[in-house]
Amino acid sequence: MDFSLVPLSDEDRAFHHQTRAFITEHVTDDVRRRNREFGENFDERVHLALGEAGYLASDWKPESEGGFSAVRRRIFNLEIARAHTPWYHWGTTSVVAQLVEQFAAPELVQMVLPGVLSGEVRLCLGYTEPEGGSDVATCKTRAVREADGSSWVISGSKMFTSNAQNAKYVFLLTNTDPQGPKHRNLTMFLVPLDSPGIEIRGIRTLDGDRTNIVFYSNVRVDDLYRIGEVNAGWTVMRAALDSEHGLTERDAEGLQDVAAMAGHGLVMAEAVDRVAALADVEDSSVQYRLGRCFARMEAALSSPGMFGRVAIGQTMRDISGDLMDMLGPAAALPTDAEGSADDGSAEHLFRLALPMGIYGGSLEVFRNMIAQHELRLGRPSYGS
Repeated sequence: MDFSLVPLSDEDRAFHHQTRAFITEHVTDDVRRRNREFGENFDERVHLALGEAGYLASDWKPESEGGFSAVRRRIFNLEIARAHTPWYHWGTTSVVAQLVEQFAAPELVQMVLPGVLSGEVRLCLGYTEPEGGSDVATCKTRAVREADGSSWVISGSKMFTSNAQNAKYVFLLTNTDPQGPKHRNLTMFLVPLDSPGIEIRGIRTLDGDRTNIVFYSNVRVDDLYRIGEVNAGWTVMRAALDSEHGLTERDAEGLQDVAAMAGHGLVMAEAVDRVAALADVEDSSVQYRLGRCFARMEAALSSPGMFGRVAIGQTMRDISGDLMDMLGPAAALPTDAEGSADDGSAEHLFRLALPMGIYGGSLEVFRNMIAQHELRLGRPSYGS
């Protein structure tokens, strides 16, 4: 594995300085404070500014079509992370936009894509259901085609539809054949969220993030908004799931994050660094515990793809309590609270660790996926 520095050309160095200045101007302390207060991981003013400056289009397009080179994409992503930009939902919008371009009718592509690249149109995911857990293929949200075939009526509910309150469309998984075989009875739609019959209710998670439960009551959707063929929704959705799970192909340059969910790993790294700066490192037990935290963290961040996702999630859970304990009672105070030992970084990591191990599927689900698809072990027998 080559850990050498990448030499920058004069043009790339200028791009680096320009990007850092742009993000510093727009991602202010007030932006970060509002994000902590409301937990949306999104700021419309920042998002629109990135769109207007061309950053969204450059990040979305391949280099052959005018997008970032691998080096500039890495510079951009590092600067976004360095500033703690409220940014996670761009990943969702970007992936869904790729599927719209690939599977939707050309008319719908023209309606949606320009707004995505300008920042005015955001997209969210409607997969999980209140009783469905990680197995999205158990979908019970129904889509029934009307007699003339021109539209559909959708009824049901979805949990954890993050950013629905800031999105224009939801990439919605529906069941279009309740009697059909599992995975062959699903159809995807890109549903306008201002449609009559949609109700969005906010939910606050343990780590302070805002997500939503969304109810669909006889929502009428034109067939234009269908993505892919009827009952072929699993094929359409698999590309989005692979990206979310960390199963996408590595780029040839090797400049991508090594681990899936590396952004959460960097939050962990910052917390470890802050605790190291404040803890009593003359104490041999603190030395041992802090060293163990560093070693676990580095191993997790160096684990590739889905392996890294599991390693980061488990490591966050395992070390966050240790970090707080090393700092004492003041570590229980959150960010912005008077007297917090490390500006609340360890406390935030402790709360973030639990939901991070559920996003896109639980750590147990990912361990089974690794066992079956990477290690070629048999399917688990849950009945025994």
